[in-house]
Amino acid sequence: MKKFLMAAAGGTIAGVVATTQFVGPLLAQEAAKTTNVYEQLDLFGDIFERIRSQYVEEVDEGELIEAAINGMLTSLDPHSSYLAPNDAEDMRVQTRGEFGGLGIEVTQEDGFVKVVSPIDGTPAQEAGIEAGDFITHVDGESVLGLNLDEAVEMMRGPVGSEILITVVREGRDEPFEVSIIRDTIKLTAVRTRLEGNTVVLRVTTFNDQTFPNLEEGLAERVAEAGGMENVEGIVLDLRNNPGGLLTQAIKVSDAFLDKGEIVSTRGRNAADGERFNAEAGDLAEGKPMVVLINGGSASASEIVAGALKDHRRAVVVGTKSFGKGSVQTVMPLRGDGAMRLTTARYYTPSGRSIQALGVSPDIVVEQRLPDPEDEGEEAPAGFSRSEAELRGRLDNDSLSEDEIRQIEEERTKAEEAAALREEDYQLAYAIDILKGLSVLNIEERMQQAASTAGQD
Repeated sequence: MKKFLMAAAGGTIAGVVATTQFVGPLLAQEAAKTTNVYEQLDLFGDIFERIRSQYVEEVDEGELIEAAINGMLTSLDPHSSYLAPNDAEDMRVQTRGEFGGLGIEVTQEDGFVKVVSPIDGTPAQEAGIEAGDFITHVDGESVLGLNLDEAVEMMRGPVGSEILITVVREGRDEPFEVSIIRDTIKLTAVRTRLEGNTVVLRVTTFNDQTFPNLEEGLAERVAEAGGMENVEGIVLDLRNNPGGLLTQAIKVSDAFLDKGEIVSTRGRNAADGERFNAEAGDLAEGKPMVVLINGGSASASEIVAGALKDHRRAVVVGTKSFGKGSVQTVMPLRGDGAMRLTTARYYTPSGRSIQALGVSPDIVVEQRLPDPEDEGEEAPAGFSRSEAELRGRLDNDSLSEDEIRQIEEERTKAEEAAALREEDYQLAYAIDILKGLSVLNIEERMQQAASTAGQD
């Protein structure tokens, strides 16, 4: 015992001696860093005073300081920024689901404003603005050289006023101008409908209303179908969804998962990391799911798509998502302003970051664009194309009237699905996948039932 204690004591003393030998240099380095920071702050103060006293025109001191703060934050990454009091209030209103503007989510790339996605039912979407468009001018003034907040400020204005933006689009040889009338943007976070026996959940944003809207809308469509037993599957449409609240992305993912990790976040310090897990309960009761994504699906949308994909809960269809894998924390500041600071990266359940990579679909399906040359063309008139249209044809004597009616109803559904392919090819493709999965499930249940009967 004494030897053990001595060994421990000796080790402690040696440790103290070794540590003491490095204290001097470490303190010197820390002091040098502190001195350098103070020198830089003195330099900032000197520049500020010279601008205030010697610039060719009188400057607004408050605006000058705000610009310096914003410059410091925007130098970190495209998503960190300073929010002046008005901007901070606009952001709080937006998360509640109503705000004024054009209805586009934007980022900055190569000095220009890039559209992440237009929001459904907004002036920008109705004017034809598309994900991936670059905005180079606003009312004839270039946005090159402006930070993102300054460019967004140029696009703001009174509801009902007109704005003329110049757009550069891939595939177009020349820039073109788009006129948009500003309006109050009232976001409907989730729109739902039935396509045949498939429930389509169109999620346009992740705000405070997203999960309640989704839960209510799904219940209504299931009731309309006559119960979950009549539903073939669920399409969760996240195309052109720019994201929003992390908490809502977690709730939407949890709505269709019974267990397992949804997403994890890792900050600068390992201790700041968080992991969010699903709780028991699946609103879709295990029905097959397809998630639709494209290049306008960002942030919270990618969390949902990544979680459902990694757990093999859904087939992801479409094109690669935007690739924003960072988390921003909004911190209130004095004077009613706020700071939006990137504080963490998020990771899908498989432990993979999608930052700058995006979520890759299981099945890549490009959206087919209508061919202008085909517009207005009608099928040429001709002779009857089926036996049923021939005069004096024989009746079908092998089917009852109810069976014939059922066949005609199925044919009508198939024709509606064909029409949907012309309107929205990706959605039609997703529904076709669900139909196939539904058939496989029915066959599997029949085989299980036959096997059980054979054992009895």
